[in-house]
This record gives sequence, structure tokens and C-alpha cells, in this order.
Amino acid sequence: MKRFNILSILLFAIIWSGCSVSKDLALPQSLAPKMFRNSVPQDSSSVGDLPLKSFINDLTVQNLIDTALVKNYDMQIALKNIDAAEVLFKQSKLGYLPELKLQVAASSSRPSDNSLNGLSLNQFTGSTHIEDYNANLGVFWEADIWGKIRNQKAGALASFLQTEEARKAVQTRLVANVAQGYYNLLMLDAQLEIARKNLKLNDSTLRIINLQFDAGQVTSLAIQQAEAQQLNAAQLIPRLEQNVALQENALSVLIGTLPKAINRSSRLDKMAIPQDLNAGFPSALLSRRPDIKSAELALNVANAKVGVAKASLYPSLVITASGGINSFKASNWFSVPASLFGLVSGGITQPIFQRGQLKSNLELAKIDREKTVIQFRQSVINAVGEVSDELTKVEKLKTQYSIAEKRAQTLQQASKNASLLFKSGMANYLEVITAQGNLLQSELELTTIKTEQLNAVVGLYRSLGGGWN
Repeated sequence: MKRFNILSILLFAIIWSGCSVSKDLALPQSLAPKMFRNSVPQDSSSVGDLPLKSFINDLTVQNLIDTALVKNYDMQIALKNIDAAEVLFKQSKLGYLPELKLQVAASSSRPSDNSLNGLSLNQFTGSTHIEDYNANLGVFWEADIWGKIRNQKAGALASFLQTEEARKAVQTRLVANVAQGYYNLLMLDAQLEIARKNLKLNDSTLRIINLQFDAGQVTSLAIQQAEAQQLNAAQLIPRLEQNVALQENALSVLIGTLPKAINRSSRLDKMAIPQDLNAGFPSALLSRRPDIKSAELALNVANAKVGVAKASLYPSLVITASGGINSFKASNWFSVPASLFGLVSGGITQPIFQRGQLKSNLELAKIDREKTVIQFRQSVINAVGEVSDELTKVEKLKTQYSIAEKRAQTLQQASKNASLLFKSGMANYLEVITAQGNLLQSELELTTIKTEQLNAVVGLYRSLGGGWN
């Protein structure tokens, strides 16, 4: 009993000491700059902090995004990955508990009559069979002396949290893609309307030139050039209709439905461009961007793997115990206390021949951990670069749109003047055709820049970590 007490005290002293055999590697500091390029933050607030429906207030886009979050298959896979990681994390929490096994067995064997067992069995029991009936409960428990189980649990937790960050990353990308796909659809609608309007204008010009040709005022060359201009405008219409159908199909697949027409109640010219787009400070990206948080959690996983690999080099203390009832006759199987038995043992196992392999595993784990630090640095640089890109787009596209708008207004007036002068005989057909062609291109370009502005705003929101809240 004294020996048992001494061993118990020593055992608990070793177990609760919780020796740590590895030191975690910390994240690198001061990676993010003080501010984004070409941006002076007003304060620490950022559009990336805004809830999704506060940033995107168009009801049609909101409904499309809601559908995508439920039906998009990438999103569903991300949610299933979370479920799987949660199961593994719950399993890892059971590592501290002992393994319990219940066994009930019965056996019968007949040794040879000429064997020592057969002769002894016949002499002492008068039977030629050996029977054994056993029912026992076994316990197997490994003491977490070096923190191996603790590190396994920490790694499982970090992996579980990584799947949640992966879901957020999928959602932010999905939100941006749905919004940008819808804006592209509005752009194609606007361009189709412009093309049809321009075609009518070309038809009117062609009728006038035909009348002038009949009157002998122009040659057939004028008719041919006017017809070519009209056909150019006519060819643009089926091309745009094709692009509309393809964009609708792509948007349908994105929201997880079969290809179909997308209902839209908005017009591109009615979509407002937000003016107050404060990006905040780059340091906030470290806690908001899902990909950066995932890279941070990857380092936690790598630290845990190093801890497990290093703990494997040290001795492991295993305690086993079993107890139950045992008898060589079925009639005496459950006779208590005569059939009771018990066994307790403890052992320390030190790897010897596998030590080289375990050391290699440890070195590989350390190398993988160093790679995660590099990947974390890269994720921060990529995030800052993406935000800087979108800020530049927002700023420069605003200037481009202002210039393109003035150009379109000038060409609209020029086209009207050319038509009036042509009807009064003060301008030739080439001037009219040139003015109409320039007007068509300028109006199409204006819709393209407006769409790029909307897409850049959504891109800035995503790059700042918005869209998952």
C-alpha cells in the first residue's frame, strides 16, 4: 500500500507538471504599412466594417446575394468543411480521457492426450477440454507529460477556425462576384439600348442619303458608306444580346440555379457611386481579412505540429488496467468474489530505432512552420496591394468618367448639329457618319467606365475584408 501511495504521488507530480518541450513561433510584427498608397485615412473607420446590406442597398443585388449564400455550391462545400472540422475538434478534446474497452469472451480447446497439458488436464480435472469464460473492462491511458495531446487539441482547434475563415473568404468573393456580375448585366442592357438608338439614327440618315441620291445630289459611294455604318450598328445588337444571355447564365450558375433570365429593376445610369470610401488603416486588415486570419491560424497549426513531433522524441508513460470476472466453468463464471480478477500496470516507452525518423519529422515540421510565416507575410502584402489597387481604380476612374461624360455630351451636340447641317446642305454625309460613329463609341465607353467604377467600389469593399458580416 505504501509503495502504491508513493507511486501515485510521483505519477501525479509528473502528470500535472505539464512540461513543455517546444516553444511556439510568434507572428512577425509591423508588416502592415501606416497607410495605403495614395490614400490618407480620415480615421480608423473603414467601409470594410460595414454590414453587407448597409453597403449594398440595391434590393435586387441583395436578393441575388441571399440566394447565392444558400445555393452556391462552393459555399455549401465550405459549410461542410466546417462541420467536418468541428467533428475532428470534438474528437481531439477526448484525448485526455482514457480508452475503455469492454470484452466478453468464451473459449474451449482440447489439447493432445500425449501432451503435457493434456496429461495434466486429465489428471487434475478429469476432462479433456480446457474452457475459459472471461468478462472484463480494460483501461488504457497515456499521460500527457510533454504536451503532445495538448498540442493535438490546439492544432485541431486552429484547423476548425481555419475552415470558418475559409467560409468567410468564399462569402466575400461570392458577394463581390454576384454584385459585379449584376453591374455588368446592367452595363450590357445600357449598351444594347444605345446600340438600338444609334441604329435608328443610322436608319434616318440612310433614308435622307437615299433621297439625295435620287435627286442626284450624292453618289452611290455615300449610300454604301451609310449602309456600312448602319450594318456596323446592327451587328452590335446581336453581339450584345449574346453577351446579355451569357452574363445571365453565369450569374445564374453563381447563385446556384439553372441558367435563366435575371429580373432587374435597376438601370445603370441610376446606380449611385458612393463618395465616402474611407479605407482606414492597413493594420486593421490583420483582424478583418479572412485570408490573413487563416494564415495566422495556419501558424498555430504549424506550432502544434512541431510540439507533437518534438514530444514524440521523449518517453511516453502509459498506464493500463483491467478487471472483471474469469472462470474455467460456465457455472462459476459469475460467482463473486471468487471469479473476480484485476490487473494494473504502467510502463515508459522510449523510441530508439525510430528516433532518426522522428527527428526528421521534427525538422520537416519546423520547415513547414517557417513556410507558414512566409505565407503570412505574403498574404499581408497581397492584401495591402489589393486595397491599394482598388483605391487607385476608384480615384482614377472618377476622373475618367468626368472626362468621358463631357466628351459624350459634346459628341451628342455635335451629332445633332451635323444632322441639322446635313439636312440644310451645309455638311456632307461623311461628317454625319463620323459624328454618329464617334457618339456611339463615346456612349458605350461611358457605360463601361461607370461599370468599372461600381466594380471597383465592390472590389475595395471585398479587399478591405467586407462582405462576410
